[in-house]
Amino acid sequence: MTTTLHHPRPYRDLLVTLCTLIFAFSSYSQITSEYQRYKEQYPNSNSVRLSQESTLTIGLDDGKFKITQDISEEDIYLDEGAKNNAKQSLSFSTFYDLESIEASSYVIEGGQYQKFSVSDFKEKDDLDNAFYDDVKSLSFIFPRLGMGAKTKLKYEQTIKNPRFLFAHYFGGFYPIVKNKFTIIVDKDINLLFKEFNTDSIPIKYSKSQNRKSNIYTWELRDMDEFKFETRSPTYKSILPHIIPIISSYKYNDNIIDVGNDVTDLYNWYYTLTQDINRDESSNELIQIVNELTKGKKSELEKVKAIYYWAQENIKYIAFEYALGGFVPREANEVFNKKYGDCKDNASLLYKMLEIAGIQGQLAWIGTRSIPYSYLDVPTPSVDNHMILYYENKGNSYYLDATGRYNPLEIPTSFIQGKEALVSMGKDSFMLKKVPIIKSQKSVYKDSATLELNGNNLKGTSKAQLTGYTKINFFYELEKQDSREKIRDYYKWFFEKGNNSFLIEQFTETNLFKYDEDLTVDYDFNVSNYAKVIGDEIYINLNLNKSIAQLKTEEDREMPLEHNYLDSFQFQNTFIVPEGYEVDYLPENIDISNEYINSSIQYELTDGQILYKHHIEHNSLILDLETQKKVNSLIKKIEQGYKEVVVLKKNN
Repeated sequence: MTTTLHHPRPYRDLLVTLCTLIFAFSSYSQITSEYQRYKEQYPNSNSVRLSQESTLTIGLDDGKFKITQDISEEDIYLDEGAKNNAKQSLSFSTFYDLESIEASSYVIEGGQYQKFSVSDFKEKDDLDNAFYDDVKSLSFIFPRLGMGAKTKLKYEQTIKNPRFLFAHYFGGFYPIVKNKFTIIVDKDINLLFKEFNTDSIPIKYSKSQNRKSNIYTWELRDMDEFKFETRSPTYKSILPHIIPIISSYKYNDNIIDVGNDVTDLYNWYYTLTQDINRDESSNELIQIVNELTKGKKSELEKVKAIYYWAQENIKYIAFEYALGGFVPREANEVFNKKYGDCKDNASLLYKMLEIAGIQGQLAWIGTRSIPYSYLDVPTPSVDNHMILYYENKGNSYYLDATGRYNPLEIPTSFIQGKEALVSMGKDSFMLKKVPIIKSQKSVYKDSATLELNGNNLKGTSKAQLTGYTKINFFYELEKQDSREKIRDYYKWFFEKGNNSFLIEQFTETNLFKYDEDLTVDYDFNVSNYAKVIGDEIYINLNLNKSIAQLKTEEDREMPLEHNYLDSFQFQNTFIVPEGYEVDYLPENIDISNEYINSSIQYELTDGQILYKHHIEHNSLILDLETQKKVNSLIKKIEQGYKEVVVLKKNN
């Protein structure tokens, strides 16, 4: 006979609850020794990298490089957002292969960590706007991630070109407990080590050797996370890292240079471009050049006509494989297809100028996402872009046809302040620094005539845009595909007073023109703007408060980077209503330092108030100390924004 024992339900529920609590406590006790320690140490972090180790092995086999890099990473997740990190990927390309990969999750189950290995890896192309774009990715998902879970990742890379060694980062946007970088290199190979942002970091460095190799080791413990903040400069200018460079090697008693200095890099680059455009130019290409330059009186006018044609007609598409990412396509091919990447545009511009009897020069350059100079890092890590350099009467021009609306005199904003490596032939090059365009060249000027209709503000305005301000305006405007959307964009861009601002009608002059200022004339209305109290009217003539975009938060930890320098000029002519006189006019404000200057001025004349507001900023990157100085001045202007004009009815 089988006997079944039944607990009364309250007791059964109590047992279940106790078992659940015991299991939960058991599981929790497993994570407290590690999870709780890091949760307390880094309460605001989502994860902690427990270990990050990389071993780079560089050898020679009959004069050919054999380079491998073994990488391992272990992370622990401190909140339920862990699942957002489940999807991961590794990249590879013609220049480096993934040889092996192991990935596993470790999840608390039954009071201890259970291992769940990743078995599904999916390969796909990674298409972006990189200089060489044959990168593929291997995607995978860490299973069952949650609070307290850990992940481990190990993989090996084979680096096929000795110029493409990876930087090793000692910091990240997460805490790192243990970080170790080891290089094992044959004694016949000479290395350079370029360190960035490591001055205040206590990295332990050691060097040893065995019979065949030199061994270099860098180790760092307990590195706090770096705070990610919008409008910060590239992470490469913030995070501490080392770039190893193979400078030379010995083979058969000969010293062969690889990356000693910029000369070695240029010599390699030149071999990749020396044979382009050897074919005869097509009749169609010659014809278009002749048409573009016909009747142009000066060489500069001819260059401008060719440059603007390329910007308008050659679509920018980056899609490259292997060394094709460094070798420009033939000008005939680019012209026929009407698309290409940066170096293809440079190749076509070079040939078109040549057909016109004008000399241009191919030039390599890094965008502002790369903070290195050619003298510091003479490897392909220093640049990611190609343009055409042109010189006329001592003036330098940087022709980048990927910049759709840039006039000849204004380089694309993302290469301002950067070095260009300009090809001058087989054994000759120049390093030229692209200028930072002053704020007076990029102006948003708005002049309005204002009057009151009851407590509504009505006005007519003329806005003029120049330089980068105009260029960015064009980029956004071309996205608007209807008159209504254009009106909505104008309402947002030209907004005055408050969000009740409405544009009633508008007309444009010089739309999408390279060399002329864009002008937009518009009528507008701001409802319920003025306050009428008894026989007094209160009105704030500070309709545009653009200085706010230059202000940073007091607790900001990172430098601030602007895309470009610009200035603002706002002028409002307010017609005093009939039967009223000005009872109070705010005081003028004028502030300035080397980074920013601004003013607000009021002038009463002939029944009108002339209001002028000027803003100008003069530094692309502001460090923390500079931000404090700028914020201090901005506060004074913001106080001025609160001032109102008081009108009083005549007796």
